[in-house]
Amino acid sequence: MAQPTTSSRQSARVVERRKGVTIEMVRLTCPDSTQALKIAESFGTAVIDSDGIRDLHERLVIETADALGDGLGDKAMQIHLQRIVGAFVGSAHGAGQFYSRAVTEARDATAKAANDVRDEDLDGPVGYDSAAQRKREFAADMGVQAHSLRMAAEGAVAAYAQVIGEAWKHFDRPVEQPGHSLNRKAAEAQISAFD
Repeated sequence: MAQPTTSSRQSARVVERRKGVTIEMVRLTCPDSTQALKIAESFGTAVIDSDGIRDLHERLVIETADALGDGLGDKAMQIHLQRIVGAFVGSAHGAGQFYSRAVTEARDATAKAANDVRDEDLDGPVGYDSAAQRKREFAADMGVQAHSLRMAAEGAVAAYAQVIGEAWKHFDRPVEQPGHSLNRKAAEAQISAFD
């Protein structure tokens, strides 16, 4: 019987990474300026100054970097701004996902309301909006908020590129695996019993 050959190489430890949110993901989930204007016109909400929000947040990050310039080295500044911009991008992405769910619920409620047989989806009492109308208005509000946060994130990303000199990239964090460290601690405690 042949003995299995053992590899002299140790097995490489595979570290899983939690994927960070990218600005492209934000652009896919949040309304752009054209869609935000369309929402504002259709629902009578405030028209957002998209360029103003973007420019303000770009200046904010640049001024923050200028103020910290003497106290932080290049790498520390890069890490700090990486986190700051990541927070803006993550916030916008979360708002975009929430907006997408609100739109789906509004579409579902509107489709149900179009069915004349269903009593529960009929218009509410006089003076009250139907459930479908309330869901559409809620989705419109979430769209305006998601667009505003997208513009803030885009301004922060632009500022990062200006200050650091390279495009902002999301940070992929290692996934914490508490079971592995617990097993390791248990093994250390057991081995120490032999000392």
